[in-house]
Amino acid sequence: MTRTDFDDVVMLEPEGQRFRARDHYEVGREKVREFARAVQNHHGAHQREADARALGYEGIIAPPTFASVVGMSRTRALLVSVLTDYDLSQILQTDQVFETYRPILAGDRLGCEIVIESIRKFGDNDFIVVRFALTNQHGEVTIVGSTTIVARRGAQVDANLDHVAENIMMHGHSNEPDMAAPDLAHNDVLVPLGVSPLTEPTDHAIAPVRTVPAFDELTVGDQLPGGTFRLTRGDLANYAGVSGDANPIHFSDHAAHLAGLPTVVAHGMLTMGLAGGYLTSWLGDPIAIRKFSVRFSGFVPVAANTASTVDFTGRVKSLDPHTRTATILLGGTSEGRKLFGRALAEVRFT
Repeated sequence: MTRTDFDDVVMLEPEGQRFRARDHYEVGREKVREFARAVQNHHGAHQREADARALGYEGIIAPPTFASVVGMSRTRALLVSVLTDYDLSQILQTDQVFETYRPILAGDRLGCEIVIESIRKFGDNDFIVVRFALTNQHGEVTIVGSTTIVARRGAQVDANLDHVAENIMMHGHSNEPDMAAPDLAHNDVLVPLGVSPLTEPTDHAIAPVRTVPAFDELTVGDQLPGGTFRLTRGDLANYAGVSGDANPIHFSDHAAHLAGLPTVVAHGMLTMGLAGGYLTSWLGDPIAIRKFSVRFSGFVPVAANTASTVDFTGRVKSLDPHTRTATILLGGTSEGRKLFGRALAEVRFT
């Protein structure tokens, strides 16, 4: 156990440590629109105030996976300044969960808390679960989420990957000196709060939804209409810029080959974003998604001059007449490759 000079915070092992982002994230209207286009979420409420007002909101509504933009930057700061034993070039995301309590709207000012929930060792790899909460300017928790990543402690960085990072990665994107400050007292991104639980929502008021399918029309086992999306290298480059995930395996064949991949592959969170759009198009209301969780198991290869297709299916797994909610089991494939080990959405109905 060691003590820092910052407000007498006692720093234990990383597991259980909670942090607060020093600055808020301001949700821009054009950012919401750009993100919605990047993940091909075409509901009008992501683009037009009139459509958002029809659902009861004054600002346009962020897509179901928009919180990843905020969460990713905070998680990256955690890896650079706290979990420094891991090679950032060899980190893999395996799971993502979003629990939505209130929609994120254009104009919101989001604060963020983040907790290193657990670190578990399996063989040579560590499975790190990071949990975060976003709170708007009214002090209301909007989204609570968790991310699971796999990393190898103390792994030596491949010199070739180092070369790739230096000559291919976006300049000034990560590893900035202020973010990587070894003394958290001088870290410009995170404020250490010691070992304490994450802020959880106390107000569970649920906004009404306006879904196209009504709850009373559903039966367990019902199949959702299939959906197909196309992805090109341009889509991947666009998502990298909009989301902040500039891992070169998503745009550089050289980097992909060094990582053992056959070609450039789509971001896992991009495929989850597409799945969110597929679900929203059926529901007719992006606010209806209460909880969305994905375990990634495959990837979408994207050739330099040919679009790839991603196909989605859905099935009503269970129904709760008391809460008028359904659990939807989602499936995603590309070229016959299964993308999700598990993908579930808890959705609310009119």
